[in-house]
Amino acid sequence: MKDPLSKEPLRIWLNRTYAENAFFISLLRDNPDLVAVEVHATHVDPDSPVLRAADVSSLEPDQLSPAAYLEFALAYCERHRIDLFLPRLHQRAVAERREEFAALGTTVVTPPAAAIELFADKADAYEALAAAGLPVPPWWRVRDAASLKDAVGAIEAEGGTACLKPVTGAGGEGFRVLTRKPFSLARLAGSPSWLVPYDEVVEALDRAPEAQPVDWLVMPHLAGPEVSVDCLVDPDGRLRGAVGRTKSGRRRGFTLDPAYLEPARVLAETFRLTYLTNIQFRHQDGRPVLLDINTRPSGGLHQLSRCGVNFPWAALQLALGREPTGLEVRESALDEDYTLISTPYPAPARTLPIPVPRQPVAAPLVLG
Repeated sequence: MKDPLSKEPLRIWLNRTYAENAFFISLLRDNPDLVAVEVHATHVDPDSPVLRAADVSSLEPDQLSPAAYLEFALAYCERHRIDLFLPRLHQRAVAERREEFAALGTTVVTPPAAAIELFADKADAYEALAAAGLPVPPWWRVRDAASLKDAVGAIEAEGGTACLKPVTGAGGEGFRVLTRKPFSLARLAGSPSWLVPYDEVVEALDRAPEAQPVDWLVMPHLAGPEVSVDCLVDPDGRLRGAVGRTKSGRRRGFTLDPAYLEPARVLAETFRLTYLTNIQFRHQDGRPVLLDINTRPSGGLHQLSRCGVNFPWAALQLALGREPTGLEVRESALDEDYTLISTPYPAPARTLPIPVPRQPVAAPLVLG
């Protein structure tokens, strides 16, 4: 562990992370302890905002196997004397080998590998959550047309609308709402829709070759608003802070309602979701139910700065064995609504050490 009186900056590495984490990096710099930091970021996209926000930026190799990527990561930490590594890409593989990183002086800031693996599979996660007595919606694991028909029939019999998403995946990738209405020209007007005709999905499943299996989670389409709880958990598995962010259209707000924070606490502590985790709720028959669990910081975590808290910095303090400060939520923020708009992220006036791809040299022109 680095001496807190050391004059060297705290070296922090974020690998191939989301564009929104440019704001995460800003919170590390604006830490309440006024500790100097040197933030490293690597990505395969030279235009990623996180590269522009970091102090040391570089492109990383693409299309490596998890094992090969781990060798790259270990070498990177050793070469740059990284103190804290917050992996997004190959998070579970990194967590499994945290002792090797520790031998280099690098603390890996993730939940345990077992928790990452569990919540990477949404169906397995729902089974574990239900067994722990936590509120989950009805759900079905679907791999063929017959199981899809059974699931949709059960949901519609209760007056619901069925939706599906891949059992594994991040964000809204693959999410669709099933509709009985046939495709019409009206669907070509306006913004793209999440709706997909149920009959066409069934036909596609019937036609799909065995070499193209599906693995879907089918469940009722849950009512809003969505509540996204950002959690801070110490290495011993104790919840040290949690704030819910409410989302309804463009409107955003904050909540400390125990209806969300208490199940979030039980979940985080039961499964030891250490450091930064995001737990999402929606509603069924007016009661909160768990929608998704992310074993990583959410893209909107920086919004908690409106509450006066800095969870990114607090997580790093916990990883270093120090007691975090400044976790008290500003009460007035709970009465404030806000909205989000897209805005350009300014690039610092400096040259980043990102290699430029070599251009092929033209062959000399031969005359005669």
